[in-house]
Amino acid sequence: MERRSSTARLIRWVPWAVAVLVTASVVATAPADSAHSGSTAAQLLGDRQLRIMAPAAPGGGWDQTAREMQASLQELVGRTEVYNVTGAGGTIGLSQFVRYEGDPSQLMATGLIMVGAVKANKSPVSLADTTPLIRLTTDAEVVAVPAESPLRSMSDLVNAMRTDLPSVSIAGGSAGGAEQILAGLLAQAVGADPAKMSYVAHSGGGEMLSTLLSGRATIAISGVSELEPQIKSGQVRALAVSSAQRAPTLPDVPTLRETGVDVELDNWRGVVAPKGISAEQEHVLEQLLLEMTRTPQWRATLAERGWGDATLVGPEFEEFLRVEQDRVSKVLDQIGLG
Repeated sequence: MERRSSTARLIRWVPWAVAVLVTASVVATAPADSAHSGSTAAQLLGDRQLRIMAPAAPGGGWDQTAREMQASLQELVGRTEVYNVTGAGGTIGLSQFVRYEGDPSQLMATGLIMVGAVKANKSPVSLADTTPLIRLTTDAEVVAVPAESPLRSMSDLVNAMRTDLPSVSIAGGSAGGAEQILAGLLAQAVGADPAKMSYVAHSGGGEMLSTLLSGRATIAISGVSELEPQIKSGQVRALAVSSAQRAPTLPDVPTLRETGVDVELDNWRGVVAPKGISAEQEHVLEQLLLEMTRTPQWRATLAERGWGDATLVGPEFEEFLRVEQDRVSKVLDQIGLG
């Protein structure tokens, strides 16, 4: 299979020596013949239905990814099943997923959060126990407060964190995930000790939102796509986004760097298959998912949710994942979350 080299952009080392890889769009392979790809996928599945695990509660980024995949795959493979397995940054789902060794009809959404959670939770299984297929998207994180919060800007939040970090409770995703990494980087950026953070971990976006709106958390950190409806409805006020540029769906919200906080981070999401599938099965699944990313349905999803197109398949994705696992491990150690 002919491939052109992928591209990625590496963010410079920030003052505390933490590097964050911000993915840019990428991929590409030789155009696939739609009819051939569809029939090959059908032959691969036989009478089995493609099943996609979202290893988190409904409402979060993995759940959104899996369900948007389901819609975009409809014309390629027909009906698919999406199901949720919650807990521990996806590592509970991962521990169940590895039992499907050798089964090409099983897929799982994954991403930066799971990479961190594997280390933070000392998981006995890791993404090395799966077959990486494709990286799909990036999603900026957003720092937000309830609409009635006295914190009106990032400047207000920075002052509160510098004055009394433990009093600033932070609602976010699972331990070791992108949200907790970003919280640690924010604490370091304002000169505070990340080990003193009051971080409340959640297994899904819905639970995190409930904590924020109930007043049990001062701020929330979540993916832009997860909080965008509440931000636009006025329930929640966004203070800043973590990406290099403003989020297309929240053009009025500044980046952290625009507010004077020298931190930048993008979450990413992708798909893996079980370990033990054949090289031919891996190739068919990669081509199926690559074809999915070219469908009008998927392209519309990217625009509607504000996700960055970070498509990367095959050996390039496998190498990215190896580098990312090492990078995240070092980041967690450096901010006291390892």
